[in-house]
Amino acid sequence: MFDVSTKWMVVAAIALLTANVHAAGAQTSASANVTASVSQPLSVSATNGLAFGTLFPGNTKTIAVNEAGAAAFSISGAASGNVSMTFGIPSTITNGANTLTVDTWTARRNTTNSASSGTDFTPSATATQAALSGSGNLYVFVGATAHPGSSQAAGAYTGTLTLTVVYF
Repeated sequence: MFDVSTKWMVVAAIALLTANVHAAGAQTSASANVTASVSQPLSVSATNGLAFGTLFPGNTKTIAVNEAGAAAFSISGAASGNVSMTFGIPSTITNGANTLTVDTWTARRNTTNSASSGTDFTPSATATQAALSGSGNLYVFVGATAHPGSSQAAGAYTGTLTLTVVYF
């Protein structure tokens, strides 16, 4: 009634069905927790602008980081958080079509709101890394040099110094 090849096909089919039943019975799974901790957002504010005061044609003026005219920034965030700071620094400030060169930018950072000490660095578009204090604060002070030309046009010159801070 069945030839030998048919018998082997039936045996093979039964073996495959039995194997699938055993494979399905051996399946198992595990679960893992998914967690996250979101840090306090960063806050940056300019507490003082860089003010050269009155300049005279041909007379260079420098504002040091520890002088009253230095720019000052206050940063707050997560306690002891690591941050990266970059600056948008103008090479000139303007009065209409007139420009005034500003260069030799300097900066100082510390975890206390005092420009008298801290870590000096050169502010630039290249990132500078720092750590916030144990209470989540960092202060940055910035100075520069203005170079009015000998025939510099009179007027009020303005520009923008930008500090960008991100966690890393």
